[in-house]
Parts: sequence; C-alpha cells; structure tokens
Amino acid sequence: MTDGSAPRGTAGYAAEAERLVAQYESIAFAEIHAAILPLLPAPPAHGLDIGAGTGRDAAGFAALGYRVTAVEPTLELRRQAVLLHPSPLIDWVDDGLPDLAALSGRGDSVDVVMLTAVWMHLDEAERRRAMPRLVALMRVGGVMALSLRHGPVPEGRRMFDVSAAETIDLARVHGLRCVLSRTDEDAQLGRPGVTWDRVAFVREAGPGASRA
Repeated sequence: MTDGSAPRGTAGYAAEAERLVAQYESIAFAEIHAAILPLLPAPPAHGLDIGAGTGRDAAGFAALGYRVTAVEPTLELRRQAVLLHPSPLIDWVDDGLPDLAALSGRGDSVDVVMLTAVWMHLDEAERRRAMPRLVALMRVGGVMALSLRHGPVPEGRRMFDVSAAETIDLARVHGLRCVLSRTDEDAQLGRPGVTWDRVAFVREAGPGASRA
C-alpha cells in the first residue's frame, strides 16, 4: 500500500511466496478461467487484475492482447511476478483492497476487472467499502469476474466464507448485473473440502454511471 502497510487480507502470503509461485504457476490461465473468458470484451482492451499474485493471469491477458494493470500489495509476490512475466503490456502497481488508494487518482476506466481468489479475504465492512470503488473504475459494459473459495482456511490466512448470493446482491446495488454464477470443485489442485464459486457481472448504465 502507499502508506507502507499491507492490507489485512494479505496475511500469510509473504511468508509463503516461494511455494505459492510454484503452486499458482502450475495452473494454466486458460483452464482456470475457461468459464469467464468468453464473457469478456475482446482485446485490445484494458484489464485490471487485483491481487495479481505471481502474474499468471496478467501474463495470460497480455498474451491475448489486453493492456493490464496488475495490482499486488505483497512485495515478495510482486517481485517474483515481474521477473517471471516481463511484458510491456503489464503495469505493476503496489495497491490493494478495500481502498485501492493508488488507483483512485489515475482516472482510468477499465473494461475488465479480475478478482481471482481475493474477495473472501475481505470482511463484510471491507467488502461494502470496496465494491463501489471497483465499480467506479469500470466502463459501462465492462465485466467484473471473481472467484470465492469455500472450505478449510489455510493456516495463517485471513479468510471469510462469502456466499455468491451475498456478492450478487451487493454488486446489484452498485449497478452490476450478474451474468454467471457457478460452483466448481477444486479441480486444479484437488484440495479436500475446497470448492469455488465463480461469479461474473456486467456494469450497466445508471444514475451517475460513467460512459468514459
């Protein structure tokens, strides 16, 4: 974060950075996002990858021709990502939810917002604070996609069991229409008891909505 403190939701990630690099990079971008990719605006477009981790998804989008702003507050992961996935199409930013302080002054509007395994690290108050900030960054017609983990919480992590229904209701209040909601097993890593909700939204025009 810009004030030098890490968001609470990143707890546990710095200490496990090396192991997580191997784990995240073992999963193919096109495989994990197979349900989401057909819903996204076609490249060239501007994508915002929040909680970008090792850069796997940012690199996947860049390879398709998207310009990507990759937000990752954990220094250890961000350093690895820059080395693993050098690309002129990826702009790395030290920032994080719920406030996204570094992005708020940029004035950019994005076509795609990705929150892969991020949203459930925020408590209820943080989620309510974060949603309007995210929507404000999106163009009308832009797509937000997120995944929610359910099951045992890894030791040292800060994680909440956030339902798809709650997320859809909160998004609707801020002008997002749900276009996908599905539950998947933990197919890529096969962790016992772990499932994932994958949810996607389109930003609709409404009072105060920007068409930039």
